[in-house]
Amino acid sequence: MSYNLLKGKRGIITGALDENSIAWKVALKAKEEGATFTLTNAPVAMRMGKIKDLAAICETEIFPADATKVEDIEALYQKSMDYMGGKIDFVLHSIGMSPNVRKSRTYGDLDYSYFQQSLDISALSFHKMLQVAEKMDALNEWGSVVGLTYIAAQRTFSTYSDMAQAKAVLESIARSYGERYGRLKKVRVNTVSQSPTKTTAGSGIGGFDAFYAFAESLSPLGNASAEDCANYVVSLFSDLTRMVTMQNLYHDGGFSYTGISDDLMERMKA
Repeated sequence: MSYNLLKGKRGIITGALDENSIAWKVALKAKEEGATFTLTNAPVAMRMGKIKDLAAICETEIFPADATKVEDIEALYQKSMDYMGGKIDFVLHSIGMSPNVRKSRTYGDLDYSYFQQSLDISALSFHKMLQVAEKMDALNEWGSVVGLTYIAAQRTFSTYSDMAQAKAVLESIARSYGERYGRLKKVRVNTVSQSPTKTTAGSGIGGFDAFYAFAESLSPLGNASAEDCANYVVSLFSDLTRMVTMQNLYHDGGFSYTGISDDLMERMKA
């Protein structure tokens, strides 16, 4: 059911790779709610995924950009504003990658050049997207910027490796830039801490299936799906959440505040 929550709003959605991506689901939901937007991903990801199919469904354009490069982000904003005929109302940051995780480096044997890449790709890109938007005056007042994160920023999950630090930096940037942008332009900046989700990126983390089952058992509502996350993100883009900013918002079925479940206790007895 559509509520026209984003009617008349313009946005940029990053990171859609294939139909399993949260960003893909956000794009579909944003279109359903009346938004116009452009899509972007890194050139290398463009060759791997199905983003052109998504663009066709959403009747929009793709502007490839490397989110670690300021000049690419500047071009992305300018091309998006030119294409849509005005400033931006919402941005989704769904960008994350760790070369150390990709190459199965243990946390005690990290390659520090890879670590720096993890931080640059997964966290500093968030600051760059915000800073470029501010300098270009690309966002409308009461705009909304949302970054996707994970609870490994607060708790230790051994296989999440240096991505845990990247997510912690991402969340800190949301608070710091949220304070700045709120005073400057009433722009809201938040992060959404999602359940483990069976995306292409998430499933590549070691032990993902076991942890997915664990989180499903622990969470009172079960794991939140990518579709449910898209609904939540769209609500943050909408005017219904105009006074929400600088928050790390858990969208995880209650996992973040549950110590143990009856189901898990019964399993431990066995």
